[in-house]
Amino acid sequence: MALDEISISVLAIAASVLILAGWVPQIVKGYRTKKLKDISKYLMVLIAIGAVLWLWYGIEIDDIFIIGVNIAAIGLTLTVLTMKIIYEKNGK
Repeated sequence: MALDEISISVLAIAASVLILAGWVPQIVKGYRTKKLKDISKYLMVLIAIGAVLWLWYGIEIDDIFIIGVNIAAIGLTLTVLTMKIIYEKNGK
């Protein structure tokens, strides 16, 4: 089944929103509770590295959707990682 350009764009936007929206509850919960002890630093680092590689790929093929979602994913992942480091440093 071949999709037209508009359908592919809608699909990419929907996938991007769903993937990125998953980070929001974790960030909100972490901010409210100041606890992220169940979140692995290694997981955050690996996800960030993967997003950087996807970003590089998106730049190479000039795909705005891949570029945009991975810039946002890097930001969200680093937000969670930073919160975890700060909260652990403060003993929470």
